[in-house]
Amino acid sequence: MTTGPQAPEGYDPHAYPPFAVTVDLAVFTVRDGALKALLIERVDDPYAGAWALPGGFVDIDEDIPDAAWRELHEETGLEQFAGHLEQLGTYGTPGRDPRMRVVSVAHVAFAPNLPDPTPGSDARNARWCDVDDLDLPGLRGSHADAEITLAFDHARILADAVDRVASKFEYTPLATSFVADHFTLGELQHVYEAVWGTRLDRSNFRRWVKDTTGFVRPTSGTARRRTAGAGRPAALYTADEDGPGTLTPPLMRPDDARALRHDPRAPRHEPGALRPDEENR
Repeated sequence: MTTGPQAPEGYDPHAYPPFAVTVDLAVFTVRDGALKALLIERVDDPYAGAWALPGGFVDIDEDIPDAAWRELHEETGLEQFAGHLEQLGTYGTPGRDPRMRVVSVAHVAFAPNLPDPTPGSDARNARWCDVDDLDLPGLRGSHADAEITLAFDHARILADAVDRVASKFEYTPLATSFVADHFTLGELQHVYEAVWGTRLDRSNFRRWVKDTTGFVRPTSGTARRRTAGAGRPAALYTADEDGPGTLTPPLMRPDDARALRHDPRAPRHEPGALRPDEENR
């Protein structure tokens, strides 16, 4: 009895050039008010001594997600964590790896309170790096004179990943994962500013949050305000866990925020402002 489709009679797998499949992980968290990316320092050639994304080759009998979590643990010591994880894309440009034809299935992960990494098998070092310290071509807000240059095509992968995470903040309540259960709107704004790499207008931000369906709701009970300093106590909010998971209306990034560069002829928005059709709400 067979367990599945069989190769056609006469099929020769050696008639085709071999190539390898790898996984790469762009893992982010917010620390010290900044967006951080997880990088490892490579031990072996190619690019020995260079910084790169955690990742490696997929075993012949291994599923892609399993390979991603295994490589993350082997190279950084991080265990599988609860947080946002999704496939980012497939990268297979010929010559991207000098060893052979290699196709990478890249993943992006974003979670709060991730621990310090511990370098493992193929890593001399592992650490959280400020995104502002990385040269990520094509990403608006990136610094061409950044102190860290990445191996392989990992700068391109990481730029795509930063843009993906930033876009998630436009349309989903993901930012509420990075504040305490009860938070002020100012604390939530600081998370947006860390991920987008820009300052936001306080009044516009507060108005948008309050007008958005299924995002946050005022804290009930006695602990409804927090006193800090001599000013007026700040109102506390909590995530609306009954919301649809999609923000309506969305908050669009201002033009000086981190984003992949698109058509320069497109309409511009003022830094820190809502999109034009939201300003008069």
